[in-house]
Amino acid sequence: MLWTGAALLALAAGLVFAGAAPALADLRVCNATQNLVGVAIGYRAREGWISEGWWRIEASSCTTLISGPLQSRYYYLYAEDATRGGRWDGPVQMCVADEEFKIVGVKDCFARGFQRAGFQEHDTGEQENWMVQLTDGPATDGSAVTGTANP
Repeated sequence: MLWTGAALLALAAGLVFAGAAPALADLRVCNATQNLVGVAIGYRAREGWISEGWWRIEASSCTTLISGPLQSRYYYLYAEDATRGGRWDGPVQMCVADEEFKIVGVKDCFARGFQRAGFQEHDTGEQENWMVQLTDGPATDGSAVTGTANP
């Protein structure tokens, strides 16, 4: 994961607190930065590997990328800071496009007219509900990835 100012991807598995309304099952990304970010996801489906984007997530807000119970254990995320140009990425190469996209397959991105980007793998542990939080500071314990409850 690269970031021009020490980025963090904080992962949070869903949990319902006693007395609170039940959380909807979904995959959400929360942007804890002060800048607009563009987000793309990747996952395995019946037709093969899929990458899709772009979700625009305003500063200090959350967006649901997948509604309903999650069908895969592993999801992949790539995000870019629209203001500073930094990114949250990883080692898993998938195809992306400049405009809104849904791409089947991860091979021959350039030959098919797409770009490649490195996505970060997120193991949901087969939870039905998962949240990824994007921040632009290091975790308080010094780690790059932390798990916390999803309120």
